[in-house]
Amino acid sequence: MRTVALLAYDGVQLLDLAGPIEVFDAATERGGDYRLLLASPGGRDVRAGRTRVGADGSLSRLPARLDTLIVPGAPAWRDVIADRALVQAVAGAARRSRRVASVCAGAFLLAAAGLLDGRRAATHWELADDLAREFPAVEVDADAIFVADGGVYTSAGITAGIDLCLALVEADHGAELAREVARHLVVFMQRPGGQAQFSARLAAPLTANPTLRRVLDGVAAQPAGDHSLPALSERAGFSVRHLTRVFRREVGLTPGRYVERVRVEAAKARLQQGDESLAAVARAVGFGSEETMRRAFRREAVTTPADYRDRFRTTGV
Repeated sequence: MRTVALLAYDGVQLLDLAGPIEVFDAATERGGDYRLLLASPGGRDVRAGRTRVGADGSLSRLPARLDTLIVPGAPAWRDVIADRALVQAVAGAARRSRRVASVCAGAFLLAAAGLLDGRRAATHWELADDLAREFPAVEVDADAIFVADGGVYTSAGITAGIDLCLALVEADHGAELAREVARHLVVFMQRPGGQAQFSARLAAPLTANPTLRRVLDGVAAQPAGDHSLPALSERAGFSVRHLTRVFRREVGLTPGRYVERVRVEAAKARLQQGDESLAAVARAVGFGSEETMRRAFRREAVTTPADYRDRFRTTGV
């Protein structure tokens, strides 16, 4: 049996625990060989939001050898990494594990234990800047759903822990079992796109202007649409001059720059997950040509589409 230890502690995000548990339990029911242990500091029950979670034992008394250690996150990650005893216990359990994985803000615990130094890592897109600032030795990927760097795996926000654990199941038992588990849980075997699909639209400042909000929503929903300045002006019912002024005041960007940013992020998602030609990606997200896309990437991502694909594409499932 492959022993999978899941860390539980007060304040842990419940779905960070429940998602991996459901994946590994479903895999075992379908022929996998996982033995799950829920471990907490001191072996006591913990609180996850409104829910009390029962532990199987103490983190310090786990078996001498573990196959996998899963470290979930917590909204109050600063308090978690300030608990030196917990950080040291995670480091000790990691040394006894074949591989280590984190879900969402669990990456902060791995980083505090020194497990992410010099590695590429993912976390929730809202926390990516915090992780990079708190732990500058970590190469933070704010777009990836999950990242594998050696024997250390990190995933994005909350439900991305399911994506990660499906990948671990496939690595252990092959794609067919992972597909069976995905079908059972009614989730994507490989979700279409990275975290970039959430960031451009949500990163735009909130605006009380309902007309501008409709324009922003339309661009984010269909990056490849006609979002020329005259088209946006007609859609908003504003003059070109007034629309540009409103964009600068409410969004902090010109309309053209906002459209370009959305299209770059849409292209990133396709480059991470597919094998389309660069020309096909450019057409699909509204750039029209590979050269136009390349220039936009230089401005927005300080790289080229080809280099981005080579460097940041996740392993997939």
